[in-house]
Amino acid sequence: MVFKRLLGSLGVGGPTVDTVLDAGAFAPGGSLDGQVHLQGGDADFTIEQITLELVARVEAEREDGEHEGTVVFDRFAVGGNFRLAAGERRSIPFGVTLPWETPVTELHGQSLGVVLGVRTELSVAGAKDKGDLDPLAVRPLPAQEAILEAFGQSGFGFRSADLELGRISGTGQQLPFYQEVELTPSARYAHAVNEIEVTFLAHPGGMEVVLEADKRGGLFAEGHDTVTRFTVSHHDVGRRDWNAEVDAWMAQLVEHRASYGTHASYGTHGAHDAYGSHGTHGSYGHQDPYQADRFGHGEPHHGEGHGHRSGPGMGTVVAAGAAGLAVGVVGGIVAAEVVDEIGDAFEGEDEEEEGEEG
Repeated sequence: MVFKRLLGSLGVGGPTVDTVLDAGAFAPGGSLDGQVHLQGGDADFTIEQITLELVARVEAEREDGEHEGTVVFDRFAVGGNFRLAAGERRSIPFGVTLPWETPVTELHGQSLGVVLGVRTELSVAGAKDKGDLDPLAVRPLPAQEAILEAFGQSGFGFRSADLELGRISGTGQQLPFYQEVELTPSARYAHAVNEIEVTFLAHPGGMEVVLEADKRGGLFAEGHDTVTRFTVSHHDVGRRDWNAEVDAWMAQLVEHRASYGTHASYGTHGAHDAYGSHGTHGSYGHQDPYQADRFGHGEPHHGEGHGHRSGPGMGTVVAAGAAGLAVGVVGGIVAAEVVDEIGDAFEGEDEEEEGEEG
């Protein structure tokens, strides 16, 4: 991206910043590498701190309907406390660790419509300025890819993927939002469910797989949601028959449709505790260090360095071939209305921020 000039209290002669990520997609729990390129302005400035923010476009369900906003889900201090001379060029390399629950934005290089970004903030002369925003591409972990492939080979189709603000009760979820991959049912289960929503909650030892079925109602009964949860290891990828595994999961999901409503460990709407369903507005409970900055929450409370993390973007529909979920499965997926430029996706928020600063 081009250099972005720092405005606000520094004026038009301030330093400029351009963050460049290494090429390719990154993996959840893996290293995010790149460089922050700085160019000095018309005078010398002390760069107090360089901070990278991981941001996502997230949907939130409220009483007055569905809203979209930007959530900052991690922050990293990658440099600072140096003098940048007028006109000087300097590059700051960085390598930070992505959260294990970082949403997946692509499958076999095909966009899923989820929008993530890396935003660079400079603290200069007592002022903070968010000067650069870069798209972040995230590929699935091997276990995630194997499970999605198995769904595709079993006849499920890809409908869409989005990020939902809230928590899934009874899980080890860390981020203040979760990713849902929505699938159309295979012919075998089309009589029982309208769609399947798959959520991956990864951690260093493996991941939880949460399946939710939006179920069809009978002649005298309304449909309701059914949720089941499974745990897999990162080391099992090459040793399990994932097609058989997915088939067993689906059989269990359908089998439990009548009794699942009695499970008290889950909150509203099946397993999902929606935004605002617990505590006061703007609270994630103990998830204080995270900021949903366009939903009116406070700033994160990370310290220096990587800090401590306490905790699926746009919801754009991606059309899919009826016979397959992933590229390589018959049918594949065909991108439709996918946001190509992350700047377009976050443009509204950036304009609002500039207006507030002005």
